[in-house]
Amino acid sequence: MADNEPVRRAALPLPDQVALVLQGGGALGAYQAGVYEALAGAAIEIDWVAGISIGAVNAAIIAGNPPARRVDRLRAFWDGVSGSLPSFPIWPGERMREAVHLLSAGWVAAAGIPGFFSPRLIPPVLAPAGTPGALSFYDSAPLAATLDALVDWDLLNDGPVRLSVGAVELESGNFHYFDSRRERIDARHIMASGALPPGLPPVEIDGRLWWDGGLVSNTPLSHVLDSQAGDLLVFQVDLFAAANDRPKTMMDVMSRAKEIQFSSRTRQISDQLLKLRREREAIRKVLAKLPADLAGDPDVTALAEAAREHSVNLVQLVYRANAWEGGSRDYEFSARTMGEHWSAGQAAVAQTITRSGLLASNIIDGRTAAFDLTRPE
Repeated sequence: MADNEPVRRAALPLPDQVALVLQGGGALGAYQAGVYEALAGAAIEIDWVAGISIGAVNAAIIAGNPPARRVDRLRAFWDGVSGSLPSFPIWPGERMREAVHLLSAGWVAAAGIPGFFSPRLIPPVLAPAGTPGALSFYDSAPLAATLDALVDWDLLNDGPVRLSVGAVELESGNFHYFDSRRERIDARHIMASGALPPGLPPVEIDGRLWWDGGLVSNTPLSHVLDSQAGDLLVFQVDLFAAANDRPKTMMDVMSRAKEIQFSSRTRQISDQLLKLRREREAIRKVLAKLPADLAGDPDVTALAEAAREHSVNLVQLVYRANAWEGGSRDYEFSARTMGEHWSAGQAAVAQTITRSGLLASNIIDGRTAAFDLTRPE
């Protein structure tokens, strides 16, 4: 560190491990990049990053670069995938913004995104059965070159930040986490996590085909908590809000259906895990009241071991869509919208830190709780 460089202090007291959990959501992933930039700016160091789909892409860029280069590499990816779209003019009013939003999404659907995916020249119905061209509308090969340019795979696999990405094995339907602590990860594993059918083709790894992990679970939260080895702080970045208003138009219906599909599992997992931890805490309280002569009883010992755990503080950072963002929000990659998503992620972290007194107290005292500090209430 240079003599004149200021010493940065973390905005929160940090426990044994800090994890960043990134949900799938296509173009909305720029929100996650903004979240990471704000966390890094607050000197909150990430030890473990886990992702699904676009979350896996962001996670790989974070784990596969030294801290000083991560934000620049994230910016290079998001500038690259959004820079090819034309900048359509916007007139005042939500309805006009929604029209431009749909126009930009339509452009992506027709032309693809350089460095990410491209439309196939031959329609799937005309391609030879069983080939990638028969199983998808787009070719995801450009993403492999982009990842290789932005990710240091040796650092990702051997460096200090653990990486986990989820995917689904096509034939068995079984869900699996590729984890840098168990296997060597390359671009194929990241692409497998984001191979959402029927748009993108399955990715072959060691003779097996893999699809997007969001088909089974759109958040890797359970994997992180199941592998917990000490007190843990988790920043869970969700790209689809579970609660929203009633739909009024067909676009609202498409949007709401996607929110429910991709957010409900996140809420269910966090609720179940926190419920289990409260039950274990109740067991520990009862065991503490037992007479000393029962401490060595085998049944008491076994129950105490089952109830033993470390604390978890789960901070939920949920992207809340604008009124003009409909069911195409996850593939609207315009530079204007990308910048707004990125800024929203930064703002969510800033708001969380300014209201983080109870969270900090929990970390210090070793208590377990879940927080959404970006809600107005």
